[in-house]
Amino acid sequence: MATVTALPLFHLYGDPPDDQAFDFIHVETIASRSSVHDWLIRAHRHRNLFQILVIECGGGDMKFEAATLPFAAPAAILVPPTTAHGFRFRANETDGWVVSFTEDVASALADRSGEALKRLKALAADPVIPLASNAEMKRLAALAADLNEESFLAREGYRLAMRGLLALIAIEVARLAASRARTGTVTLAAADATVDALRRLVDEHFRTERLISFYADKLAMTPDRLNDHVKRVSGVTAGHLIRQRVLTEAKRALVFTGQPIQEISHDLSFADPSHFARFFRKQTGMTPQAFREGRGG
Repeated sequence: MATVTALPLFHLYGDPPDDQAFDFIHVETIASRSSVHDWLIRAHRHRNLFQILVIECGGGDMKFEAATLPFAAPAAILVPPTTAHGFRFRANETDGWVVSFTEDVASALADRSGEALKRLKALAADPVIPLASNAEMKRLAALAADLNEESFLAREGYRLAMRGLLALIAIEVARLAASRARTGTVTLAAADATVDALRRLVDEHFRTERLISFYADKLAMTPDRLNDHVKRVSGVTAGHLIRQRVLTEAKRALVFTGQPIQEISHDLSFADPSHFARFFRKQTGMTPQAFREGRGG
């Protein structure tokens, strides 16, 4: 594995990050970008883009954080913001659509269409959605093709039309994912504002702040109240969410970079590499080195 120091951060793959991106909806075919990269989209992240892939034909493997997931048409794939992901598509065989949009687009839509977009982030914990029939694929592909046409022709009202089509795509994917899981009432539960706020704070501060009291203070809550609320809503404690975010970053560094383990330990503010190794082993059952070797590093 080549030594690199960070997981690449892009706006669209290959493009520099754009922290000012707002009200952004983009659609393109899978082949249009993948074919010029030898059908290999290397592991990377998007800071503020959600993506929905519609796999009409072909297939391949998806890198999703530290996991490798196979997929084959017909399928839909969800990629939430900040998640490490990459694709190896079957060359000259795979095609479909990639729909990308900033999170503010979801917030701007109202009622159930907006909720469907927000809930996709929770559904994306299991990102590959096999479709049961060609009819399901045709509905999604037709919506994506209409979205592409609106973007290309830019006729009067096209921005509003694109938002509407995106909402229809999101609703369709959310329904299919809920049907697959057979737990729609749980899977599609509305997001909790406090848990969402906590996750955003943890994303911002996890490298240096591990105490629940820090986050509780930011949220104007007591640590006990925050813990009770998070556990009631999500089934796990606030401390668990913090530890899992640290663990996710550690796994990313071990799998996607060539950083020495002692540097990873330092970057994550552990007192020393042995402390980091104990933390990692407690959470995963293996040492950081064993995890790296097992993932082909």
